[in-house]
Amino acid sequence: MRKVIFLFIVLFSFSAVQVSAQTDLPTSKPLKIDKVQPIKSTGTPNKGSVLNMPNLIKEQPSVDMTAPYPVKMLPDEELVQAGAGLKIDPRIGPGERLGGSGQYFADQYLGDVKSSGKFIGIVCRDHEYVDGDRVKIYMNDMVVEPNLLLTGGFKGINVDLQDGFNRLDFEALNHGSSAPNTAQVDVYNDKGELIYSNKWLLSAGSKATLIVTKDSM
Repeated sequence: MRKVIFLFIVLFSFSAVQVSAQTDLPTSKPLKIDKVQPIKSTGTPNKGSVLNMPNLIKEQPSVDMTAPYPVKMLPDEELVQAGAGLKIDPRIGPGERLGGSGQYFADQYLGDVKSSGKFIGIVCRDHEYVDGDRVKIYMNDMVVEPNLLLTGGFKGINVDLQDGFNRLDFEALNHGSSAPNTAQVDVYNDKGELIYSNKWLLSAGSKATLIVTKDSM
């Protein structure tokens, strides 16, 4: 009897395990796939909320791309050349406007001297700081030396005298690196004797004038 009960329990347990094993297996369900709806080319887009972007350009520019220079950043009348409204005194050199003496040195009359010789010798030198001063020399409104560089030593020319008054002009071409144009001028007769000596302070463009009178023998 006991053997029969034991056999029944074993069979029941085996059946329960087999059923539980069957219930642990995954179950599969068939996947249903619907047909794809065709896209209609004549359809209208779905209506939704639209983001309103502000129009930054109120007027659309019209540009003729066939023109040689179609685009202009500014109107022509607003383009002004640099320094158009600048007024410069032509009598004043650059150094006098920018870091120079700040003073204008006008024309200077050096006086007069007499000589009975046929010619005179004129020599000049920079009697102050040698800074590249240059001078042009006229004799009776004729240029006799177009560009004389003034150095620490005397340099010059000989010029013939005509009877009566002879006008010598020394025009400052610049004032070097430091204004004004400075020079010492010495005049010798045809015998090599010093008959005149003086100095000038000139702005660029100014002149120093000396009158030499030739006595007729």
